[in-house]
Amino acid sequence: MKSTLIDAGPLIALFDKDDKYHEKIKEFLKEYHGRLYTSWPVITEVLHMLDFNVEVQIDFLKWIRKGALNAVSLTKESITRIINLSRKYLDVPMDFSDATLIVISETKNIKEIISIDADLYNFFIYIYIEMLEMNICKMCSNINKNLRLFRGLYRYNKYPDTSEFQVMLHGIAN
Repeated sequence: MKSTLIDAGPLIALFDKDDKYHEKIKEFLKEYHGRLYTSWPVITEVLHMLDFNVEVQIDFLKWIRKGALNAVSLTKESITRIINLSRKYLDVPMDFSDATLIVISETKNIKEIISIDADLYNFFIYIYIEMLEMNICKMCSNINKNLRLFRGLYRYNKYPDTSEFQVMLHGIAN
């Protein structure tokens, strides 16, 4: 069965009928066949953004309880990885929730994400960089060559087209 990460944006849109992506994410999820994964920090972010109505928050929690969403807990190793990633990419904006999704992507080998964030490309650059770096290091032995190639691809390829990580937007965003 397919596994896909889901960020806060689509979840907020799904439960906020006034969100401009509400209908698009509803239609997308009706057609989606697989398991959705996220982190507790993402769930916290969603609940915060749905604080305009406690009943809507409760509906979201019931949806999780039904098994529509798999919440992955963080471990000490997850926190260590988030710290290392944050240090490594100080120049790439990344919030804690995004970092948790990167860790889940790595630990569960999930290569697809549903997201409608305005700064979405930063998240994908970040994951793509990590995957690209791992692949380059496997192929090359000269670390200086690795870093030059890595930096060049990062700088010029804001929206990487790679089979390593597929972006699932399928009509969600305009």
